[in-house]
Amino acid sequence: MSDLTHPADSAPAATSKRDAAGETAAQVTKAKGSQVTAQAVTINKPVAEVYGYFRNFANLPTFMENVERIDVHDQKRSHWVVKAPGGATVEWDAVVTDEEPERFVAWTSEPGADVPNSGRVEFRDAGKRGTVVSATILYDPPAGFIGKLVAKVFQREPALQSRRDLNRFKQLMETGEIATSAMNRQQHDEGKNG
Repeated sequence: MSDLTHPADSAPAATSKRDAAGETAAQVTKAKGSQVTAQAVTINKPVAEVYGYFRNFANLPTFMENVERIDVHDQKRSHWVVKAPGGATVEWDAVVTDEEPERFVAWTSEPGADVPNSGRVEFRDAGKRGTVVSATILYDPPAGFIGKLVAKVFQREPALQSRRDLNRFKQLMETGEIATSAMNRQQHDEGKNG
């Protein structure tokens, strides 16, 4: 059973009709955030490989669409710069609060974050199917409810993004690339010159 589940429920606390944010926050050390989102994906690769790639936080912008960059200071601390609606960016410092290699990593934002957040990503061996990756994120949207609505309109709402980001992570780990209908810079330049 996952550490983020209710004893009578096999789903993440975030999917519960009960106080999902409260139940999830109780499982995340130094939790911050009143909104919660949880997503999971099965990646056809061994746990050690999936965890190892994810745990190097400098790799996360390769599949997290709105993450511009992550400056890794050390094994516990990092600085995040993330795209926000309207062309703005939000930033925060994050600290790893709990970790068990190849099982889970949990974090929280430091005081002064543009978007207070915390969460936990779990890695579970699924045998021949690979690894189940479950991400649970708590966050406070900038500008509260209005900010959440604006973020949804601009496709930058964490629940939407986390699902897309996990699917991109799956593609990258299984195939070495991320499928997209958008033209890359070389294709765009060739189209202009052709």
